[in-house]
Amino acid sequence: MVKLAFPRELRLLTPTHFTFVFQQPLRAGTPQITILGRLNKLGHPRLGLTVAKKHVKRAHERNRIKRLTRESFRQRQHELPAMDFVVVAKKGIADLDNCALTEALEKLWCRHCRQAPAS
Repeated sequence: MVKLAFPRELRLLTPTHFTFVFQQPLRAGTPQITILGRLNKLGHPRLGLTVAKKHVKRAHERNRIKRLTRESFRQRQHELPAMDFVVVAKKGIADLDNCALTEALEKLWCRHCRQAPAS
C-alpha cells in the first residue's frame, strides 16, 4: 500500500532549498499560480510554498491556499518526478474557489510530469 503522508523530508525548509529552485526552474503556470520545479537527486519530490501578503491580504485565505496546495501535492507525490517544487501564488488566486484551485494545481502537476526530463 502506498503511503500518502507529508513528512518533513517532502518539504523545502531552508532559504537555500528555495534558492536552488529559483536559479534554473522549469515553469508551469496560470495567471493566478506558478509552479517552479528543478530536478533533485533525492529520489522523491519536495514542496515549498510562497503566498505573499501582497497578493492575499487575509491570513485565513493564505492558509486555505497553502492547505489545498499541500493536499494536492500529498495526493500526487508518487506520480511526480524527483523535483523540488515551489508554488508561487500570484494576484487573483484568492478569487478562486477550492474546486477551481484544485483543478488548476492538477493541471500544473500534469504539465510538470510531461516537462520533466526522463531520469
